[in-house]
Amino acid sequence: MRERRDQWTVKEMCEVLAVSESGYYRSLKPRPKQEQQQLLLVRIKDIIEEHEDNCNYGVQRIVLALSQIEITTSYSTVYRTMKKHGLLKKVKRHPNGITREDAAAQKSENLIQRDFSASAPNQKWLSDITEVPCSDGKLYLSAVLDCFNGEIVGLAMDDNMRKELCIQAFENACKARNARGMIYHSDRGSQFTSHTFREHLAKRNAIQSMSGTGRCYDNARMESFFATLKKEKLYKINTEHYPMAYVKSIIFRY
Repeated sequence: MRERRDQWTVKEMCEVLAVSESGYYRSLKPRPKQEQQQLLLVRIKDIIEEHEDNCNYGVQRIVLALSQIEITTSYSTVYRTMKKHGLLKKVKRHPNGITREDAAAQKSENLIQRDFSASAPNQKWLSDITEVPCSDGKLYLSAVLDCFNGEIVGLAMDDNMRKELCIQAFENACKARNARGMIYHSDRGSQFTSHTFREHLAKRNAIQSMSGTGRCYDNARMESFFATLKKEKLYKINTEHYPMAYVKSIIFRY
């Protein structure tokens, strides 16, 4: 109605829309704070109930989802609302990494220095390994993340975490993107320091970068992806009850 006030009077539009003039003018007044909070809660619950995976959304993702429906609000406001109504989820932590450093191998410099931004695709790639318990053993997943947009550009899964797993993930990413010459960042696990793995990097003109010893934050964005995958999907289905082949299909679809 506000957009059409130069064409018709408020009275005329109210008559056509079958609403009262007083109701229209009340709608122009700022909403009371309590009413605003209640409306925000309704929107948050709508987002969470929209899809079964959304029940694990944290504050940051809710803020993003709200912005996509043109609701602008602050992180702190969403946090307070979700906390007050019991909508915050506790994150399961598994601080002990599964990769082991090769003390004898030559190390590469940390070229990323915790700067996970990129101005174009295929400039900076991150990689790591995580394990997923299944009914018939442990499944190991190696993934490659592009810092430009956070997309997973390559992955490989197997029942072991030998160097071939990481090589396969890297090669899958390169073939999918027809890419070469990127900075390839990982931890200092023996898979990534192996001579064979470095040969594959050299063939693609990739420049190796490695986190500092015991510094998980040096590859935080990659570890954050694994945490999100487990929280939003794997913890919900309790992978220990399913065979490896089924869990692989779940991860691939995700």
